[in-house]
Amino acid sequence: MLIAQKILKLLLMIAVAPIVVALTLFVWICLGLVYVSGLVLGLISMILALLGVAVLITYSPQNGLILLLMTFLISPMGIPLAAIWLLGKVQDFH
Repeated sequence: MLIAQKILKLLLMIAVAPIVVALTLFVWICLGLVYVSGLVLGLISMILALLGVAVLITYSPQNGLILLLMTFLISPMGIPLAAIWLLGKVQDFH
């Protein structure tokens, strides 16, 4: 009985191994994408923040606040942070 359990466990590990490899590759690719997008979006958010402050002071407070909200969402503390959190949850399945 004990030998049969070991054999079944080995067969299950062999069957699940491709899924584990695919999940690991997926996490690595997503991690690289999040890193690169965080850098790019950080630069864009800095430009948008300056533009938002300028619009807030000179043109329209409502449009300036909208630009500042958009800046927060694309900054590394907005949507990219949510993506990192979701990626961490996917890694927990591993």
